[in-house]
Amino acid sequence: MSDVKFSRIVLKLSGEAIAGEKGFGINPTVIQQMAEELKGVHELGVEIAIVVGGGNIWRGNIGSEMGMERAQADYMGMLATIMNALALQDVLENHGVPTRVQTSVEMRQIAEPYIRRRAIRHLEKGRVVIFAGGTGNPYFTTDTTAALRAAEINADVILMAKNNVDGVYDSDPKFNKEATKYDELTHLDVISKGLKVMDSTASSLSMDNDIPLVVFNLNEAGNIRRVVLGESIGTTVRGKH
Repeated sequence: MSDVKFSRIVLKLSGEAIAGEKGFGINPTVIQQMAEELKGVHELGVEIAIVVGGGNIWRGNIGSEMGMERAQADYMGMLATIMNALALQDVLENHGVPTRVQTSVEMRQIAEPYIRRRAIRHLEKGRVVIFAGGTGNPYFTTDTTAALRAAEINADVILMAKNNVDGVYDSDPKFNKEATKYDELTHLDVISKGLKVMDSTASSLSMDNDIPLVVFNLNEAGNIRRVVLGESIGTTVRGKH
């Protein structure tokens, strides 16, 4: 643990990252690679909590196109995150990593309900904890869940793993070849510049609780380990200081 910069992390995984190049559903190769990388980080003694999105299965904009009520669409999204969490748990445990899923929407036959002190105890015992179901409330994203859970469990950092994006840019690098990448920002910069790192609620929550954020490319093998060991990759978004 002496070489580890962050001893307790919240890893934010988007649903799109789990889908990989397919763009939809769960990509078996991608999720296996994730599990192998997380196993290596776990073996460093790092306490790992994961917040998983559900965009590979359901997106709220599909609901809005159908004329669906926003709250209803969001609840469907919460269920999608639980499906991803269960898949990730299964793969991690097949790699010998003890894992618990906690859901903010209660479904006892499937996973534990989210209980803060129990989550911390699992982490202390060396178990990976996957937080599913978002915050349990509509109108909040899984970015906000990551910021909230990081504050609740006193995490050292939020690692925001992006799908083929290696940091934060001043404009979308997919459409603008002249886009400039930031190495460092503050949460206030993110909010004031309107950068699409995480939603404004999540940025405000992270800023208020002085939680740093590292945005990096998940698709490059070994990046989670590099960040945890303190290597400067991607973009670091600092808290108040």
